Amino acid sequence: MYQTVELTLPAQKTIALIAHDNKKSAMLAWVKANRDRLAHHRLCGTGTTARIIADETGLPVRAYNSGPLGGDQQIGSRIAEGQIDCVIFFWDPLTAQPHDPDVKALLRIALVYDIPIANNPATADFMIRSPLMDSEYTRPITNFKAAADSRAAAFAAGEQL
Repeated sequence: MYQTVELTLPAQKTIALIAHDNKKSAMLAWVKANRDRLAHHRLCGTGTTARIIADETGLPVRAYNSGPLGGDQQIGSRIAEGQIDCVIFFWDPLTAQPHDPDVKALLRIALVYDIPIANNPATADFMIRSPLMDSEYTRPITNFKAAADSRAAAFAAGEQL
């Protein structure tokens, strides 16, 4: 059984906004509809999505690279570092993406670190309207360092893993 540690999401969240090309208009419409709620949080996003949202809404959005140029991986890295608290990612399940492995890695890391992730407007609506969005939220996650240390000690002792 893995050990857990408690991590707390702050009341003011850092929210990553990501949208595939065919979903950018849906993302922009969603952000405009929720502009007042989003204004209370820190926003970031991948390349073009971040630029469009900032230009069209006036909200400050920190831009990372576009998804195919490593933006999804940058967001995933920030999740692992505890710098991103929620992800709203309108992905296009009907169009093949050249960076599909990066998309899957991003979705996986969000699950590993147990952060809220919405993949469509309905789920994003539920997330942004939750009372938890504007308050602290503590959740247990696996203590990956303890798990790795335990496996290393077992390996050093000659135990089969």
